[in-house]
This record gives sequence, structure tokens and C-alpha cells, in this order.
Amino acid sequence: MNQKGLSEKEVLALLKSARQKDTSYEKVLSAMCTRPHPIAMKAHMDFLESNLGDSGLFSGTKELEEKVINIMGGLLGDPDACGYITTGGTESNIQALRTARNLANKKRPNVIVPVSAHFSFDKTADLLGIKIIKAGLDNEFKVDVSAVENLIDDNTIALVGIAGSTEFGQIDPINDLAGLAMSRDVFLHIDAAFGGFIIPFLGKKYDFDFSVRGVTSITADPHKMGMSTIPAGGLLFREEACLFPLEIDTPYLTIRKQHSLAGTRSGGAVAAAYAVMTHLGREGYTRIVDRCMRMTKRLVDGAGEFGVTPLIDPVMNIVALSVPDLDKVRKRLREKGWFTSITRDPKAMRLIIMPHMTEGSIDRFVSDLGECIRE
Repeated sequence: MNQKGLSEKEVLALLKSARQKDTSYEKVLSAMCTRPHPIAMKAHMDFLESNLGDSGLFSGTKELEEKVINIMGGLLGDPDACGYITTGGTESNIQALRTARNLANKKRPNVIVPVSAHFSFDKTADLLGIKIIKAGLDNEFKVDVSAVENLIDDNTIALVGIAGSTEFGQIDPINDLAGLAMSRDVFLHIDAAFGGFIIPFLGKKYDFDFSVRGVTSITADPHKMGMSTIPAGGLLFREEACLFPLEIDTPYLTIRKQHSLAGTRSGGAVAAAYAVMTHLGREGYTRIVDRCMRMTKRLVDGAGEFGVTPLIDPVMNIVALSVPDLDKVRKRLREKGWFTSITRDPKAMRLIIMPHMTEGSIDRFVSDLGECIRE
């Protein structure tokens, strides 16, 4: 630390220099986050002082959080669902499985997740002392339910289904997983961190949420397709009793108990989520999702003109393209400023078409992709 502080002008110049090194989203096709909606940014700034870790001091912000959970519950099949706003999908997944572990009280607990599950479940295993068992996928990159069934044993405390997988944007057969979970009396958690703010606004109906009997908890992130500010995830439970295993006493705060993982929680993120959800409504989100899906189709059609096709027809705004000489092409695209990523098995070019993209940027990417392939 400096002995003598810098002037505001000097500090702002340093910040500007750092910010200029960050990547702007114009050519980013690898990220699940996007520019927040302007109203979300404004709301976040207005609630910078609010700390929901001591919510007795910030009752208005706490009311906003309750409204956000109610809105999200309505989107996800149960307006009476309970929960709280987290820092993102990782915290939500940790807390969901922490609940499952504490309710089951097994000595050597295990959880069965798809191979396609997010790496946050590996973190969860390390933190909670849970064994993660990974089930294989079918030829459409959905979890193989028969494989899940064969992996269940007396120590299994939970199953996990994915609604919007990180690599392929695929939705697992949640109905089948729910039936299996109920028959074996285990917890079923749905990771819809990405899909939670997409699937309800697609033209096609998918059974993935609390409308499916047997689903216990759901992760859904406002800071992804919800257009809110970072950090804002959401963890929802069907039953309030699922929050009780998370509670600890907080004798020196204005609240007696706390069930969140983080002690200090951003009121700004909650206000931002409330603002954007209330402002956009179902119609606004439907327009955003429709636009992303149209751009997704535009990309797939454009790549198809030079023989590059997706591994599966996109379910949502994630495309896995079968690109020849993948590593070389990706390197050349990076030299042109494009950020893409690669799926693991099978290897393909993974592209996420978020709201910051435009038809023009999609066309430029397709043109550059074709050029890089032909080189």
C-alpha cells in the first residue's frame, strides 16, 4: 500500500488502464455471461451498501429477495418454492448437496451426476466429503438413466440432472430421473444454472422443473440469461424444510439464524435481479431468447454452407460444431479476436450465442470460420 494516497484522477486512470485490458463481449462466443441489462446495473449501484448477511438491517432488500425467489419459483413450476440468491451456480450446487448430505446422514455418501455435469460438483465433493459418481450419456448427450439406475447403491443420497448442459446445452430426461429418485427415496437436484432463464421461454415445452414430481431443488442463475449483474445465482427448494439443514445460529446479528453459505451477501445483486425481471417480464425474456435462437440458427445455417454441422441440433443457444482441424482453426480464430471453446468428448467447437451478439457479428464469425477452415 502507498504511504500517501493517490488522487482520484490518478486512481481512475489506473482503473481505466486495467479495464482496457479486459475483453469486451463483442467477439466472445465462449461465455455464459453477458452484458447486464441497463436497469440491472442501475439497481445494483443503488443498493451497494445493502448486506443480506445481516438482513435485519436491510428489510427492504430482504423483501426484494423474497420477491425474486417468488418470481423464479413461478418460472420454475412452483411459485411457493423457497430459497435465496447465491453468488452463482457453484454455490447453489454446493448448498443443494449440502442439504442432501445433512438430511441423509450417511457415513459414506455418494451423489450420481452425469458426465456432462459442471465442474462445480467436483468442488462440492471435495468440500463436503461426498463421493461423486459420474454416469454416462446417450448419443444425444443426455444422461443415460439406465446407467444412473445401475450406479445407485445404499450410500446414494442424491441424483443430479442437468437442464442446459455447459458443453452441449442439452436437457436430461428429468421425468425419468424423478421417477428413479422417488422409487429409491433420494434427493433430486436440477442444475439449470444456464437453462433456467431459457427453457421457460422456448417455444417447445420441456419438463425439467418443480412441475415434475420428485424434483427437490433447482439451480438457476439470474446473471446468465437472466440479464442481471454478477454475482447472482439462485437456489430454490420445493419444501422449506430443505433450508433447515443449512441453518446455523448467528447470535450477534440482527437475525437469529442464517442458511446461506456466504456470510456477507450483496444486496445490489438482489436489487438488480428484481429490477430486470420486473422490467422485462415474460414477454421481454421471450423476445431475448427468441433473438438468441434466431442467431443460433443463422450461425448453424451459415456454417452448413461450407459443410460444418453441429453434433446435435441445438436445443438452446449453445452449438457444438464438428470443425475439421479444430485446434488449428480455433487458434486462427483467436488471432482474429474470436473467443471460442472446445467440448471434451467428442471434441467440437463450442459456441454460446448470448444477447451481446448481433446478426452482423454472427455473419462475421461465420465468414472468419470458413476462411480459417479453408486456409
